[in-house]
Amino acid sequence: MEADAVARSTRPGTVESLAHDLRALGLPEGATVVVHSSMSRLGWVAGGAQAVVLALLRVLGPDGTLVMPTHCRGLTEPSDWGNPPVPEDWWPIIRAETPAYDPGVTPTGQMGAIVECFRSFAGVRRSAHPTVSFAALGPLAERITAGHRLDDGLSEDSPLARLYDADAWVLLLGVGHDNNTSLHLAEYRADAPKQYRRQGSPILVDGERQWVEYRELAHDTSLFVPLAKDFAEITGGEHTGPVGAGTASLTRQRALVDFGARWLTQRAAH
Repeated sequence: MEADAVARSTRPGTVESLAHDLRALGLPEGATVVVHSSMSRLGWVAGGAQAVVLALLRVLGPDGTLVMPTHCRGLTEPSDWGNPPVPEDWWPIIRAETPAYDPGVTPTGQMGAIVECFRSFAGVRRSAHPTVSFAALGPLAERITAGHRLDDGLSEDSPLARLYDADAWVLLLGVGHDNNTSLHLAEYRADAPKQYRRQGSPILVDGERQWVEYRELAHDTSLFVPLAKDFAEITGGEHTGPVGAGTASLTRQRALVDFGARWLTQRAAH
């Protein structure tokens, strides 16, 4: 993996060079931004994930708020697991023994090195949802992460909706819109048929660990890439450019969610 990063790079990335690239992309000082990322796509960076987080914070400054999804799908219903599946006789043990979600301790799952590094930064606030939490640092961190409801964890009572209220930016560092969680908010807001499923996670209820069931949308990310392509072509609202050895894109979340809700509604009508 590191050899690939070296091969992708013509020079080492640094906090200063990454900050320069982010400013050139259009990320403004004082912004609120939700970031999705792939460390390996940025090439070799001196300081690794820590340097990427520091570069983001340098650009945003003290008035900006940095947000990242800190999801953990390892705290879900084990009968749904497929990558890899586990034997059926393990399911009761997993439900009974997996430690409860703890915002300060529970690691992220398959979210990448940048996210896992960011969640441990001093002052970071993390929302209470066991599987689709978000972490935030900055003046709006408490407002964005508070009140994250268990049912429908990517809908109106979620950090995604609070980011929408804050007219935040979406920054994709080396990843595509199939990783863009803000489009799940568009899914909820679209006037289109929806399918829901039961989910389960270990959480603390009045200080006691319990396995609790709740509802979530059966999300479909297969339309996110064509949706975002149409958004970019029709509105011109996506800015792309190099960050490190990778490609990044920057959009206003509110514009993308509004467009996405209309796009999904129109598609469902045909």
